[in-house]
Amino acid sequence: MSPALVDIIGFAAATLTTLCWLPQAWRTIRTRDTRAISLWTQVLFACGIALWLAYGIMILSWPVVIANTLTLGLVLVIIAMKLRFG
Repeated sequence: MSPALVDIIGFAAATLTTLCWLPQAWRTIRTRDTRAISLWTQVLFACGIALWLAYGIMILSWPVVIANTLTLGLVLVIIAMKLRFG
């Protein structure tokens, strides 16, 4: 398989998995309603994403680095909103 195709698949996967967090982050910012969001789940998820980001940096994989940087940012926004608004 060509390296270009591998990167395209990686970027496609990264785009889809990152975009899935946009609606949740947008809704949380817009409504400030965090009652249905588990803080512990979000914190554990953020830790996992941070580890994926570290892994992506170590293996120099741009799809992994970019996707996990963006996803971590979105999840940290959700965590901040949960801490602020309960």
